[in-house]
Amino acid sequence: MENLESKTRFIMKKYGISANKSLGQNFLINENVVNNIVNASNITKDDLVIEIGPGLGTLTEYLLEDAGEVIAIELDDRMIKILNDRFFMCNNFQVINEDVLKVDLAKLIKEEKLKHNLKNAKIVANLPYYITTPIIMKLLEEELDIDSITVMIQKEVADRLIAVPGEKQSGAITYSVYYYAESESVLIVDNDSFIPEPEVQSEVIKLNIRKEPVIKLENKDLFFKIIKISFMQRRKTLLNALVNGGVFKDKNQAKEVFEQVGLDLNVRGESLSMEDFAKLCQHI
Repeated sequence: MENLESKTRFIMKKYGISANKSLGQNFLINENVVNNIVNASNITKDDLVIEIGPGLGTLTEYLLEDAGEVIAIELDDRMIKILNDRFFMCNNFQVINEDVLKVDLAKLIKEEKLKHNLKNAKIVANLPYYITTPIIMKLLEEELDIDSITVMIQKEVADRLIAVPGEKQSGAITYSVYYYAESESVLIVDNDSFIPEPEVQSEVIKLNIRKEPVIKLENKDLFFKIIKISFMQRRKTLLNALVNGGVFKDKNQAKEVFEQVGLDLNVRGESLSMEDFAKLCQHI
């Protein structure tokens, strides 16, 4: 740990860098954590790796050893010079100075895999905690040609992402993640693994993208809309939440559908499985 910490402090001092709080920057200084992320990613020379938010390049250095090609997407202008200075000798490195939410990842992955004759694409990142959910949802909903997503995020969010739908930890996002991927926890990360120390605990998780969605849906938009509404009003019964959310025109219509599906009129959305929601969606 000392080695990586002193190296990080040296780079920060050399370039006059301090962590940008508004970008949610915390620089990783624990070599054991870096190794765990890289090992969990299971990267080979056949892989294109897209790293989101590389910062000073701590993780990038390790990824470059194993991957066929690493594309780092970094929003902070200050980091671009550091990354280019550090890795200019590596012929399998590119950096894109852009907000990842604005990047056409599908096009990028297709072109780069073809250009470098690579078989797979994988996402690896130490994600800024304030923007974790939009990034994860972009990666999943765009149904990109990727094998896996290995990320370090806030533990509280990680627990929700990797929960099984219907469990106590579930949120609306749990159902989305479960639909697109099989998830696992890799490692809990202590606060003192970073400069500066974040106020929250972190966790490394891996999402293995499913070849086929876990259930067949006729109307995916309606399915996720119903789930979203049910969790936005989780203190209410599912029936009331869906009436208030405009899914049903009134309670009578809702009761009719609930009875057809065999759902308890007082059930709450958080206790439903993927199949329950799919069945309800089909009847609506």
